[in-house]
Amino acid sequence: MKKLIILSTILVTLLSCSLTEKPEFLRVENINVVDSNSKVIILSADAFFNNPNAVGGHLKTDSIKVIVNNIEVASISSEKFKVPSKKEFSIPLQATIPTQRIFNLNNLGSLLDSYLNKTVKVQYLGDIKYTIYGISHNYSVNEIQDVKIKL
Repeated sequence: MKKLIILSTILVTLLSCSLTEKPEFLRVENINVVDSNSKVIILSADAFFNNPNAVGGHLKTDSIKVIVNNIEVASISSEKFKVPSKKEFSIPLQATIPTQRIFNLNNLGSLLDSYLNKTVKVQYLGDIKYTIYGISHNYSVNEIQDVKIKL
């Protein structure tokens, strides 16, 4: 009888914490140039999610590529980020890009175009991994935005 009560308690606990659906990837917004100088350009962005579940979990960015004017210039990886339950939330993404990766002779056409238009095309491309109770799901990120630069 004691084993039956313990087993029933464990089953009720597990069933009450079950996932109804995976968190939903909403968008990437707020792509901005945080700082720029002769050595580096620092870009930031926010990835937005909505978690409808009563339980949280963890998100981890794993090698999200930063592509500027069709040239891969950096990669973003981060530590695990705790996911809140029943809430919309965002995780910050930040990339430090060496200016020599953008401003080399092979990219002269895109550099001249960016200078004249005072914008650069920034693309975030990769996966964000959600993990809970050993179960994981990857979210594909492919967001392109024109970002104004200050010259």
